Amino acid sequence: MISGMRWTCLFLAFSGAAALGSEKTGKPNRLAKEKSPYLLQHAYNPVDWYPWGEEAFEKARKEKKLILLSVGYSTCHWCHVMERESFENKNVAAFLNENFVSIKLDREERPDVDQVYMTAYQAMTEQSGGWPLNMFLTPDLKPLTGGTYFPPEDRNGQPGFPTVLKQIHNVWEKNREQVLKQSVEMHGQMKAYFEKLQSQSGGELKPSRSVVDQSIPKILAQIDPVWGGLGTGMKFPQVSVFRFLLQSGDPKAVEAALKTCRRMMDGGIYDQVMGGFHRYAVDQEWLVPHFEKMLYDQAQLMELYLDAWQITGEQEFRQVVEGIANYVLRDLTHPEGGFYCAQDAQSEGKEGKCFCWTEGELSALLTADEMKVAREILGVSEEGNFIDQSDPEPLPNLNILSFKKPRTDLSESETKSVTGIFKKLAEVRGKRVPPATDDKILASWNGLMIGAMARTGRVLSEPKYLKAARRAHNFIKGRFWDVKSKRLAHRWREGDRDDSAQAQSYLLFLAGTRKLYEASLQKEDLQLAIGLAESAVELFYDEKNGGFYQGEKREDLVLRLKGQFDGAIPVESSIAAREFGILAQITGRDDFVKISEATIRSYLGLIGESPAGMGEMLMSLRFSLEKPGRLVIAGEKGREELLAAATKTFDPNRITLGNEGPVSEFTSELQSTEGLATAFYCVGQTCQLPVVKASELSAMLVRLSEESE
Repeated sequence: MISGMRWTCLFLAFSGAAALGSEKTGKPNRLAKEKSPYLLQHAYNPVDWYPWGEEAFEKARKEKKLILLSVGYSTCHWCHVMERESFENKNVAAFLNENFVSIKLDREERPDVDQVYMTAYQAMTEQSGGWPLNMFLTPDLKPLTGGTYFPPEDRNGQPGFPTVLKQIHNVWEKNREQVLKQSVEMHGQMKAYFEKLQSQSGGELKPSRSVVDQSIPKILAQIDPVWGGLGTGMKFPQVSVFRFLLQSGDPKAVEAALKTCRRMMDGGIYDQVMGGFHRYAVDQEWLVPHFEKMLYDQAQLMELYLDAWQITGEQEFRQVVEGIANYVLRDLTHPEGGFYCAQDAQSEGKEGKCFCWTEGELSALLTADEMKVAREILGVSEEGNFIDQSDPEPLPNLNILSFKKPRTDLSESETKSVTGIFKKLAEVRGKRVPPATDDKILASWNGLMIGAMARTGRVLSEPKYLKAARRAHNFIKGRFWDVKSKRLAHRWREGDRDDSAQAQSYLLFLAGTRKLYEASLQKEDLQLAIGLAESAVELFYDEKNGGFYQGEKREDLVLRLKGQFDGAIPVESSIAAREFGILAQITGRDDFVKISEATIRSYLGLIGESPAGMGEMLMSLRFSLEKPGRLVIAGEKGREELLAAATKTFDPNRITLGNEGPVSEFTSELQSTEGLATAFYCVGQTCQLPVVKASELSAMLVRLSEESE
């Protein structure tokens, strides 16, 4: 929600949530020519949908009609519901086709457009928002009013979608001049508000350790003391803030983060049978999820659980990391290496059907002893623990498997039994109708997963994960990156590329490329990372105030915004602050230092206002305040052994680099010893004595870690 801003409007502002799937019938509309899986889901609606673009805008201007902008994504449960109930309804479609210009937008293809209208909705309603987002715009794209899910008829005091359409159309027909005047005024207010917000840097606040330290108790006050996670209702992983706590060294913060990790991995939000995390839980206990699985969640949670494993040594955390990674390699990987976006929550039109079990199904598959374990440890019962309240014909007595007894408390025999159960169930799951896969490939989300796979492969000494990171990186570099223009495409699917410039794409692919460089020390990766950084500055950096805009300047953006708080993905400026700080350490470039510092300063006010929404920026701030160690490995013979040794000690601020390519002059002068790869640990211009043996490097890093505590 946008703080400190509220708009009044001729229209009501509408919002809500509720029900299920859809059948595909009828003649194709314009969306049939699109590549987005989400738009293609709507290609057979009777609604005369347009994709976002000039053709639709021109029609609205020429015919003086309001625009319905309906935004969602392919795995969105409530998007499926509203399609089935309203957009496949011929009467609703006829009214829309006669009185509105209807536009469908995949938020994952144009996150900059989505953010503009989601921000407008939040400002109008003082609600947090969600998808589907249905906004009504003037012909010149200014927002008027909108909502999220609308039911098909008036229900429980909430107007149905037909009622909303008629109300808005009537106001437009009777008070058009007043509506247009109001839209201009509201747009001016919003523009002025965000320009002011984006020019503020926290007043008298200065980057300091106290800003970091004071954030920790504020965040801890919001954490569920029993079940972990933020708040006590519906829960999202919110990885950045828990990585910040986990890396803080504060005992209470670390324990809160570890409790959250344990609760999540024991809950139904984690797919206990096949690996991977679902999007979020609808309850306090992480038991009942919405079942879609998103690539960005898998990548960030891999890194969170990798942190937890390195800090504690608990094998259960490592198992979760491997479970996620193996799920991604099995179900979300293009044959040539890129990573797909997501898997749906539904299969055969039913939410969670692929993932759940009745007691009868389990009894037919498991032995009596295994069923006893399933009931006592995995929470299986005859009545089940999940029913889809939004489904008019829900499947009865479904069980979501979760650990009633924490997996860390299981005996060896119990662990063996549970493992055997999951193995049997995985074989059956593999024969079920799977959820649909959104097989578009985004540079941004691939950047997240490339970084997670590279680090996982290096830390766990598992070559298949490093290989997967490299293959995906080659996929993106070869299909998305134009070497001559230094421009990065945003989306690829079936050979078709979307070249819209999104800061998220540049910065997350930069982060993934940099992590791959640290895992392999190939200088070409560092060269690409620098190229991405330079292009991101040219396209998105606010030279006056610091920070990065979400999109480039475009005529179809009525507002150009910077992200404020972390959502499912960290805000662009937070990613940039850390990546430019790291690149400055590697290259010695002062311009990268200045960009990182200016970006952090521009967000200090927001950190103070809501630190729980600024986990990534807090990690960037902490990195900038400390003197990060640089582990330079010069030479090739024995390099792999030194790289493996370097990852055995957890230090979130240590940078690993080679001595070749666009590194600083100081680094380039560090040379190998007698043809053997040699490791130098340096802080600033001071280095420890060089070592050539992996055992010596491990011992040195352990000693330095103990000295810093």
